[in-house]
Parts: sequence; C-alpha cells; structure tokens
Amino acid sequence: MLRLAENQGFASGVNAGVAWARGEVVALLNDDAIAAPTWLSSAEQVLEDPEVAAVAPKILLARRYGEIALEDEEHFAAGDNRSLGRKIASATLNGADVLSALVGPGVHQLEHGPGGEPWRWTAGKRHFYVPLADELALDSTTGLGGLTLLLNGEPTRIGPVVDLVNSAGSYLRKDGYAGDCGADLPDDDRWNRKRECFAVTGTALVTTAAMLSGVGPLERGYFAYYEDIDWCWRARLQGYRVMYDPASTVRHVRGHTSGGTLAARTRFLAERNRILTLARCAPLPLAFREARKKWSGGGDDGVAAVLPRAFPTALKQRLQLRRGWKVKSPELYARWAGVDVPGESFDATTRS
Repeated sequence: MLRLAENQGFASGVNAGVAWARGEVVALLNDDAIAAPTWLSSAEQVLEDPEVAAVAPKILLARRYGEIALEDEEHFAAGDNRSLGRKIASATLNGADVLSALVGPGVHQLEHGPGGEPWRWTAGKRHFYVPLADELALDSTTGLGGLTLLLNGEPTRIGPVVDLVNSAGSYLRKDGYAGDCGADLPDDDRWNRKRECFAVTGTALVTTAAMLSGVGPLERGYFAYYEDIDWCWRARLQGYRVMYDPASTVRHVRGHTSGGTLAARTRFLAERNRILTLARCAPLPLAFREARKKWSGGGDDGVAAVLPRAFPTALKQRLQLRRGWKVKSPELYARWAGVDVPGESFDATTRS
C-alpha cells in the first residue's frame, strides 16, 4: 500500500498510485465505493479495443430509496422558469430530518428563507425519493408500513423501494458543464445498454497504463472535481473513445469522502476546474465566454478572484496539449455537446 504524507487531493493521489502500481490495467475506485466481483474482468474485455481510452460500469447509489409520488398540479411563479408543485418546509422519516436528503427530478434544490429556515419546492407530479436505512431497504415488492414519512407534518405514502443511478456515463452540456447520465433516477432498462459516451466518472474508471502514458496523468492542480472530465476530454481529442458498460455494477456512497456538506469548497473547486478544463480542451469562444461570465460577477463561489492567474496558465497548458490532438476541438464539441443531457437528447434504448 502507498500512503502519502498529506492529502494532495484526488488527482495527485491517483497519479501517485499509478506511478507506484505495476500492471497493464489501471482501475480507479473511490474509497466510498464497493465494486462487484466482475468489475475488472468486464472492463478488460472492453479495453481490448485499442480505440477505447477508458470504460466505467453502472454506478448505483449505495443506499436504496423509497419512491414518493405526489398529485400536486404544477404551476409557475413570476421570474422562475421551474415547474413548481408543493413547498416543503419539513420532511421527516420516523422522526429523522430528511429534507436535504430527498433526491430525484421531482424535487428542487434546498433553499433558505430570510431567517435561514430551509425549504424545497417539488416539481409538480414528478417522482422523488427518500433514502432508507439499510435494514429498511427491502425488495421493491415489500410493504413499508413500519415507516412514517411526514411532509409538512402530513403523513405521506412511500411507494416502491428502488435503486437509484449515480452515473451511467457522463455528458457535456452546451455551456460546458458536465454531469452524470441517469443521476438520481431509478435503475431500469434505460441504463442496461453498453454505449459510447462523452466521458466517465473517476469513481470507477478503468484504463490502461499505456493509455495513461499517452494521454497523460490527471491534472494535479485541480485537487478534486473535473479531473476525470478533463482527462476523458483530452483522450477524445487524441482520437480515442470512452465507453459505459453496465455489465458490472459499483455502489457509491457519494460525497462521503469530501464530507458532502462542505458546499462552499466543493462549489469553488468544481466551478474553477470546469472553467480551466474549458480553457484546456474546449473551443476557445466557449472558454472565454464562460470565463467572462465568471469575471463579471457570476456567482459567489470565489472563482473570479483566482481566474486572472489560473486562466492564462490553463491556456498555456492547452498549447502543450494540442501537440497530441488528432481531432479538432470545435468538431468534438459539435459531436458531443448536448448529447445524453437529461431532457434534451438522451435515449439509451436507441444509442449504440
């Protein structure tokens, strides 16, 4: 085992481990993830194709969830383009607060009132999900009569127990944000088809030592977040493909290592690294547009303060990276931006 003297972040930790390891197949696995026994053997089969840079399995959330279906008609508020249903100020499961733990397309992000009181909007009749304790995560046909879910103090029925997807490959939005296909959606046939995708998460990425040597290491300056997107983007610019293969499954706690609630630090790293990845890999008009938005006061994450130094450095790195590119950046962006994005073009049943 290799142990570093201090926490150098995910990217540097991976790079140190890769340099220390021996063998041709290189697998990354988060310390809060548990892999099925077939994970590596199925990945090796995909990597036999010399055009494939990396592959990742189906990644499910470690816990199981109870489905919640409300019958509220959707409505819209002035100045808010979200579909709204019910305002939830409290959510408890057998007395435990679960308001911030609700996930899925049927519930919007946590908000706070003038006095700091938390609340969330639902999204009309769309389903959302409540996490269940391990001993309560029974099969999907078992009743959950022993549980009491209160939304705003009112008893609410919990539907079937389901597994939720953490990642079934990664997509690229047209504004340069990346995300996980299938995130917080039930595990069903949509996610059971092997396919090419823009990128895969570093949670359970498998590649080869030769590919890492050619594409290069993870960007150590990132510390954490977007280093996997950056690496996959660089591999694609070198002409390689990235694959999602649901033949095996990994379960992931998600957010456990970083603390999950350290929102300010997480937002800073993710947004800074997103813009730096655009400077290194994306079409330059997009990179400059996103950087200007941040410089002009886009958000309170602290990224604007570091961009005057970090952005030019990333552009210099781009000049070095371009020497290995076999695909033009605008062409790659045109091929993948907007593909697999929820609500836009994703259809896992028809993609090859």
